[in-house]
Amino acid sequence: MKKESKTFEDRLDRLKAIVSSLEQGDLPLEEGVALFKEGRTLSRKCAEQLEKARNEVKIVTDGGVEDFDVDTEEDTEDDS
Repeated sequence: MKKESKTFEDRLDRLKAIVSSLEQGDLPLEEGVALFKEGRTLSRKCAEQLEKARNEVKIVTDGGVEDFDVDTEEDTEDDS
């Protein structure tokens, strides 16, 4: 049997659907617990994929290479 390969987007879409179902609050307990467990697994896999992608993205600066970092002071400054 061929193992199905899921993309980040596939996992994220499924995770959004799970969150939506859980937020409605009308699921039987057993189903809610099963969805919660599936969501936790998907969340971990998405986080792993994001970390791997982050590590692959590099910025070339002044003859060197730095890790890509999206959290910069410039992005959070107020443009008043």
